[in-house]
Amino acid sequence: MKAVVLRSYSSPGNLQVTDIGVPAPTDDEVVVRVRATSVNPYDWHHISGTPRVARLMPGTLGLRAPKIGVAGCDMAGQVEAVGPDVREFRPGDDVFALLRGGGFAEYVNVRQDLLARMPANLSYEQAAAVPMAGATALLAVRDTGQIEAGQHVLVNGASGGVGTFAVQLAAAFGALVTGVCSAKNADLVRSLGAKEVIDYQREDFTSRRRCYDLIVDMAGSRPARACVGALMPKGTLVIVGGPNGRWLEPVGHIVGGLALGPVVRQRIVLADITRHRDPKGLLTALTELIETGKVTPVIDRRYPFSEISETVGYQEEGHAAGKVAVTVAG
Repeated sequence: MKAVVLRSYSSPGNLQVTDIGVPAPTDDEVVVRVRATSVNPYDWHHISGTPRVARLMPGTLGLRAPKIGVAGCDMAGQVEAVGPDVREFRPGDDVFALLRGGGFAEYVNVRQDLLARMPANLSYEQAAAVPMAGATALLAVRDTGQIEAGQHVLVNGASGGVGTFAVQLAAAFGALVTGVCSAKNADLVRSLGAKEVIDYQREDFTSRRRCYDLIVDMAGSRPARACVGALMPKGTLVIVGGPNGRWLEPVGHIVGGLALGPVVRQRIVLADITRHRDPKGLLTALTELIETGKVTPVIDRRYPFSEISETVGYQEEGHAAGKVAVTVAG
């Protein structure tokens, strides 16, 4: 089968699709024929090995090469084979999953407890756009952010992969949503449920005379102290990401924000999907929201698998409105 194998850190332009053996399932695993995947910052962090400080921290970035063999954390496809202990799935089932790696391949082994049934109203490309971004947004808005109906919620980075899900989820849970994005994406963000949109190039949302119950921050464009100043006294700042950097960021932004938490009245918390114990539960909850029409994946561009290098390069530029999908097999 063809796959993007990570043997060392490199630039997206050096990615290559190579031939490796088709996996076989262990007792509790499912072999999935990957129909589509999508690209996330998580993926190009593993491809490039940045920020370099993360190579010294516990996780999937090793000192000289990533600890995952095949890139790609998003996957949607069809069950090809199942292990003897698998009861929930059978060959031909449409499924999707959030993985540590393996999505940039024609086949992948997945533990049955990580695999979820695909939303019935989505294509493979749409479903592949959901796992990392959708699960992160649900974790940030519902679980970590503890959203309540009627609250005023601001989403910073509202037109990105996680942001487009966060806006829809906050609106679905009954909040009054303000989105922060560029002017060119304002209409998109309004169409997703935002009542107000702020052009970050013309206005600093932390300088307005308005406070929010919840700020979900993907962009990291303002320091945590400034964001806290835009919160109600009992408000919550959920940090999802931050600015990109070769050596320290976004780690420095995240650590600095969390360090401020003990000395302010407001809650400052991190939504870390990589440490979540039940990604399947998040995908199941998202499936219900998607099938009832409350949430729809936003796809900026679609690429064939043969152009995975260009796909990762485009995602790394940070200008995609929504997700970038990759068709692996027809």
